[in-house]
Amino acid sequence: MNSLPAFTTLGSGPTVLMLHGIGGGHLVFAPQVEALASAGYRAVAWDMPGYGRSAPIEPYTFKGLAQQCVDLIDALQCPSVTLVGHSMGGMVAQEVVARRPDKVNRLVLAGTSAAFGKRTDGRVAGDWAQQFIAERTAVLDAGGSMADMAQRLVPQMTGPGALPEGLRLAEHAMAGVPAATYRRALEALTSFDRQSMLDHIRVPTLLIAGEFDRVAPPAVMKAMARGIAQARYVELRGIGHLMNLEAPEDFDALLLAFLAEPAPAPLGDLH
Repeated sequence: MNSLPAFTTLGSGPTVLMLHGIGGGHLVFAPQVEALASAGYRAVAWDMPGYGRSAPIEPYTFKGLAQQCVDLIDALQCPSVTLVGHSMGGMVAQEVVARRPDKVNRLVLAGTSAAFGKRTDGRVAGDWAQQFIAERTAVLDAGGSMADMAQRLVPQMTGPGALPEGLRLAEHAMAGVPAATYRRALEALTSFDRQSMLDHIRVPTLLIAGEFDRVAPPAVMKAMARGIAQARYVELRGIGHLMNLEAPEDFDALLLAFLAEPAPAPLGDLH
């Protein structure tokens, strides 16, 4: 039996649960935890299984990650949460909504996509996915550390308007990810595909893209937004993939404004 994931929490009020990306940990949401708590929310940021103080799961799959997230929501003793997912965390969030829509009342998807390795340029998806993994593990394969990996990758993922302090935090978080977990998460990533479930998302959804994001480009997120009934798309100018750390004030303002909106009338069930 898997233990509950580790998490950090601050504040009281409606619960906002934040799910980090493949190179992250709960620390990458530090600016949002503070802003949300100050605004009257209970801010929760987890360490995905295998990250931080969270035990790894076996097998390392999106099904398992989603179940761990649901278990955490139950442990927080709230009927439903606002789920904020960045990058791979946005994929976990989609998996949770697909499996347990009753657990999510609002959804924020930042720098993420509905599927991995689905190509529209004629290249074979599997080959592209393997090339992606090779690029993302090249430093490790050459004998380098996760700190070396962070120093190489973080600058490649950010935009010209990024806050330097945010990039330092991103590098610090990535340096602390266990290499074995990083490799397992990369392998899991290549299997993700929830494109067919986008029209089953029935809660208000905010999609936040970075103008210079090459991991989840704006065009990909715009297409996602068109597939979700109650979706809104916003693009942060001058910003790349690590938007919540590159432009924390702008990101927080979007998040808080979205949370403050009155809940719309619920959509009927598709079934």
